[in-house]
Amino acid sequence: MLEMRPDCERCGTDLPAEAPGAFICSFECTYCAECSEALDDQCPNCGGELVDRPTRAKSQQDSAPPSRVRRFKG
Repeated sequence: MLEMRPDCERCGTDLPAEAPGAFICSFECTYCAECSEALDDQCPNCGGELVDRPTRAKSQQDSAPPSRVRRFKG
């Protein structure tokens, strides 16, 4: 199951699990659409491809909660 990180690692923008617009690599490094585009869809951590992260319906978040650990180090 995906961790569903709550923020962009590059700019800190909130990325709710139920909303589109998040991009992840195979290690689940997570970026907003604007940062993913600025990075040319390549993860700066591992060099992997950044792809659209699927959303998680709010109705599923009680049994499968998204992460609350923020990764932005600003």
